[in-house]
Amino acid sequence: MKQSHIPPFNETCLVRTHHLFRHLTDAEIEKVNADSEIEYHKRGTIIYHEGNRINGFYCIQKGIAKIFKTGIDGKEQIIRFAKKAEIIGFRSVLSKELACSTAEVIEDTISCYIPSETLVELIKNNGNFALELLQLTCRELGEANSFITDIAQKTVRERLAEILVHLHQEFGINSESVLQISLTREELANIVGTATESVIRLLSEFKQDSFIDINGRKIKILNLPGLMKLGNVYN
Repeated sequence: MKQSHIPPFNETCLVRTHHLFRHLTDAEIEKVNADSEIEYHKRGTIIYHEGNRINGFYCIQKGIAKIFKTGIDGKEQIIRFAKKAEIIGFRSVLSKELACSTAEVIEDTISCYIPSETLVELIKNNGNFALELLQLTCRELGEANSFITDIAQKTVRERLAEILVHLHQEFGINSESVLQISLTREELANIVGTATESVIRLLSEFKQDSFIDINGRKIKILNLPGLMKLGNVYN
């Protein structure tokens, strides 16, 4: 489900919430607001689909989307999550290629859709913006390289521990130490790159070892240093 300009969130795009846009002039901000469109996506909505052509990119204003690729067997491999003030879809716009991944909403999301022509114009006319975008692309490439290394060299147990640490760092915990992102067992398996049954078994082991506590989709972090050591995560 996608709707545009629905109350109560009908403001212009809050592009300054993302560091990428910090170098834009007031005139450029006004231009982005004039060209862009606010969209509302319910949980389960596909924002864009792998293999389709997209003519713009999205800046997340609220909510969470998962970015994943689909294997030949139809299984998802979750690459990352996008939350407030993060952008998605821009690399396919820049490369003028079909979308290389799918973005699906896992928490009701409000996004700002910015057309590709606007992005290209900003790159051509604002060197600081272009550099910031290049640095963002390089960071994402570095994360992808690390992910490939982990898949090749770490055990499933180590990868799950690392993912739990990453989710803690990325989304934080509430006052009861529960992760502030709710994922199904299948989604966790699709991040780790293993079978759902393996994740269910390992979560049970982590609970027995007092690393975590579990209540449905809610995961409470009990021993973060222990998870970091298990996952070979170093700050």
